[in-house]
Amino acid sequence: MTGTVVLAGRLDRTGRWLAKHLAETGWDVTCISLSRSNWELGGYRGISFRAADLTEQVETAEAISTEDPDAVVHWATLPSPERHSGMRIFENNVVGAYNVLTAAGRANARIAWASNESAYGFQLAGEPTLPEYLPLDEEHPLRPQDPYGTSKAVGEQIGAMVARRYGVPVASIRGSWVQFPTEYDCLDARGNLATGAGNFWSYVDVRDVVTAIERAITVDFEGHEPFIVSAADNYLDEPIEDALTEFFGGVPERSTISGSDSALSTAKAESMLGWTPTHSWRDSVNEDEFVLS
Repeated sequence: MTGTVVLAGRLDRTGRWLAKHLAETGWDVTCISLSRSNWELGGYRGISFRAADLTEQVETAEAISTEDPDAVVHWATLPSPERHSGMRIFENNVVGAYNVLTAAGRANARIAWASNESAYGFQLAGEPTLPEYLPLDEEHPLRPQDPYGTSKAVGEQIGAMVARRYGVPVASIRGSWVQFPTEYDCLDARGNLATGAGNFWSYVDVRDVVTAIERAITVDFEGHEPFIVSAADNYLDEPIEDALTEFFGGVPERSTISGSDSALSTAKAESMLGWTPTHSWRDSVNEDEFVLS
């Protein structure tokens, strides 16, 4: 399935990869954002741009309804508590999700949007804690303790409401720490276990993120469904059970991971979307300089 897709969000980093990938796989892509950013997409076949403030409901609704899309991907967020106040993060993320997802629902479009592993509540928590079991899956309770994770949990409830009200499929993509070719920042964090303890040293390559999103707006399913999107392995250079014991003092009683296993299960995405992560940090260390053009 291909058609017309609206990509709502900034055209930097993941947004650039996503716009180009969808265009290359046959989608007509309209990018909607407050500004075009520093990366010009106008010369790339199959990609167009229109300006809209996603925190303005009427402006967002008009932009999406005018495009009459087959699918909408909402990939806009304020992630950093170091750069933005908590209230600004929560308000921007929740209002943007409500405006985009409800407009997409009224347009009868398939929806995928950027939730996050932070919705579980282990990242950015005041005191690092272990989950009830490992690997984490979509059934584990969401207990966020910060504005960003809470905005994602609320966004998933908005997605569920839109799916019920408008009868459209909504995929909440719970992505892990996104890494880029030749820029695997997670490898620099190995020296401090605390840096990645909030997501139990998980990550995902941007090339796997965009294929997961493509599958989410292509495969048939009903209602609202969350999907974990993560690499198949962790980024540590030691067995994960050793890192869990060193940092947390032990492993959950219900744990089936060891060695290089990821702490996040992608079994649901593999089963329902037919998606499998294919990139690993082990490959990235040998990659030549990579430029997205």
